[in-house]
Amino acid sequence: MATTKAPAGARILGSSIKRREDPRLITGRATFTDDVKLPGTTYAVFVRSPYAHALIHGIDASRALALPGVVAVYTGKELADAGVNPIPTAWVLPGIKYGQRRALALERARFVGEGVAMVVADDPYTARDAAELVDVDFEPLSAVVDAERALEPGAPQVYDDVPDNLSFDWSIGDAAAADAAFGAAAHVVRQRFVNQRLIPNAIEPRASLAAYNPATDELTLWTTSQNPHVHRLIIGAFALGIPEHKLRVISPDVGGGFGSKIMIYPDEVAVAWAARKLERPVKWTAERRESYLTDCHGRDHVTDAELALDADGRILALRVRTIANLGANHGLFGTVTPTYLYAPVLSGQYRIPTVWCGVRGVFTNTAPVDALRGAGRPEATFVIERLVDLAAARLGLDPPELRRRNFIPPEAFPYASSPALTYDSGDYAPALERALGMVGYAALRQEQARLRRQGRYLGIGLCTYVEACGLAPSRIIGKLGAVAGLYESGQVRVHPTGKVSVFTGSQQQGQGHETTFAQIAADTLGVPVEDVDVVHGDTGRIAFGMGTYGSRSGTVGGSAVYLSALRVRDKARKIAAHLLEAAEEDIEVEDGKYFVRGSPDRAKTFAEISLAAYIPHALPMEIEPGLDATVFFDPPNWVFPFGAHVAVVEVDAETGEVELQRYVAVDDVGNVVNPMIVDGQLHGGIAHGIGQALWEHAVYDDAGQLVTGSHMEYPLGRADAFPTFELDRTVTPSPSNPLGVKGVGEAGTIASPAAVANAVMDALAPFGITHLDMPYTPARVWQAIHAQRGR
Repeated sequence: MATTKAPAGARILGSSIKRREDPRLITGRATFTDDVKLPGTTYAVFVRSPYAHALIHGIDASRALALPGVVAVYTGKELADAGVNPIPTAWVLPGIKYGQRRALALERARFVGEGVAMVVADDPYTARDAAELVDVDFEPLSAVVDAERALEPGAPQVYDDVPDNLSFDWSIGDAAAADAAFGAAAHVVRQRFVNQRLIPNAIEPRASLAAYNPATDELTLWTTSQNPHVHRLIIGAFALGIPEHKLRVISPDVGGGFGSKIMIYPDEVAVAWAARKLERPVKWTAERRESYLTDCHGRDHVTDAELALDADGRILALRVRTIANLGANHGLFGTVTPTYLYAPVLSGQYRIPTVWCGVRGVFTNTAPVDALRGAGRPEATFVIERLVDLAAARLGLDPPELRRRNFIPPEAFPYASSPALTYDSGDYAPALERALGMVGYAALRQEQARLRRQGRYLGIGLCTYVEACGLAPSRIIGKLGAVAGLYESGQVRVHPTGKVSVFTGSQQQGQGHETTFAQIAADTLGVPVEDVDVVHGDTGRIAFGMGTYGSRSGTVGGSAVYLSALRVRDKARKIAAHLLEAAEEDIEVEDGKYFVRGSPDRAKTFAEISLAAYIPHALPMEIEPGLDATVFFDPPNWVFPFGAHVAVVEVDAETGEVELQRYVAVDDVGNVVNPMIVDGQLHGGIAHGIGQALWEHAVYDDAGQLVTGSHMEYPLGRADAFPTFELDRTVTPSPSNPLGVKGVGEAGTIASPAAVANAVMDALAPFGITHLDMPYTPARVWQAIHAQRGR
């Protein structure tokens, strides 16, 4: 059972300590951006385009300005004339063509929901009423929402200077080698996959509150961000031209992100600019419908993939061609998600000599597409894991057996996967065998056969995945196009009383950083975990940080905290050695005491040492006062979690309903800081991915209207739709960071869509159905079954 303290006699690191964040979150005492109250606050509402594509000939705000309580109405032209610049992207690809992303649209709106004007009023109700009085002279234009159609001759052009709507045509791998391998293959499996568009659904909608102090020329922005320092850099230096030391960004409690709060959004820039202009606080909080329209969406790939195998079922080559829908412009990671976060993990857990992948990034008149939990890796995993199951069926092999034949063996690590990456560590077979044992695979196959004779259709689906996360090192990703480093900062500051403050550039949105980072520092320093406080989300208190995304918090942020704590411990040992008149190498640390080896009575507590550090009367001159250390950790490589997931479903042939009966997951995330938190992250990730497999799909009509614009049309999984997840772990530490940890926040989302898809296809195999695109709604499954029956 989890406790708030480590069990007696146990290490703090690796214990299931209860999340210290939870009491304020579950009792309503948390502080979210919308909870922040400032005197004199005004409220912003955005006038948004009702058209997916339209020219803006003029904006008449006179009726809105005449409404009592309205403070101002701003347009894109006013912001541009005031020097507000477009928002840049964070990853540059060779030959890329950009689409400008401005705080407010100028001459043209390019998707439904794009902001064209901002109303500021004394209260939110007046602002909303006034927004309806703003008259915008739109000239509707033809729109294109489908990425394949956007590439066709004569398709509507999202940008006049981006021919054929093609932002980039990118590839990686050896095309000639792939062609040769396919020419020599005994078996070739081909399939077209549609990885449907998804809409993020964080509990807390996006929000911003900006306040300007004219006396000091300082602007403070509270906002729902996964990376406050990145927000400060881009909003300040690039969009508004504000010196960084004059802009403070605070992200208090953030109620979920899943990638959607990485991006720097137009609304945030506009609110920050308006606060400086008016010299009054300006607040904006999105409505749920607004979030559906304007939060960056995820996925939206169309892929043609081919797998070449020899006569014995060993994979020779993989060839993938993907069209990635970018939406109307680039988000922060909109260019890297379908390229470097996608192609390098297409080979999964398999020894594939040759992989080639080509990706075309295409603009459409839809909301921008960017990182969503997993960001490229779920799409890649779905491709390879569906192909492996199709290949197993083609060769008449059991799906686990084909996987076993092609696993990268443990002695091959570090393994240079094709293309681009070197897997740090792995041992894949034990995870698969453990998952098969937990689900009772052999008996389950017998039960499947028995039920089929009764007209019931059980399906068993596997996914053996690899995730690439903790992107690094900066010098390498810089060569690949990143315009910023991907290090992380950690500071450990010990107070005179022995209490500890940890400052981290990683930003929490529910992952439990305040608990796990405290565990890391406490375990390293030898102090009680309750004596450690963790500070995050404030650029005014933290040196710098790159934030939280890509499952990097533990591997990069946690390692920075650990290395900082090590430096503090080393200095504490030096002070203890002086106070105890012993050699530094003879000082040991245990249970919060620093003592002389072999003489446990000759000891100093950590509190005594920290007090001596700040009242250094008895210390020699060469020991600098204070007990504080800061580390910027830039890891030498990514980390590569892996695992094996098994889904068991039953399909009702008369209704098409898919019932998820069991879900087993054996994951390897390296060393574990807090098992309970790891399990929680896996639960959430698995549920997220199952949602894509069974229910979620963002749909636009041909005119660019979002048909699935609320929870009424965009279903999310409810608790009663999921079985109890059965979890276990293997442990293969990473050599890429001092903690040996690997990321976990996205693992479940990467594995579960493919596992459920393979299970559904296995259930439908008696009908001759080999592939359906997600989501597996009752209507889609029923239609497929009855189409086969009607033949």
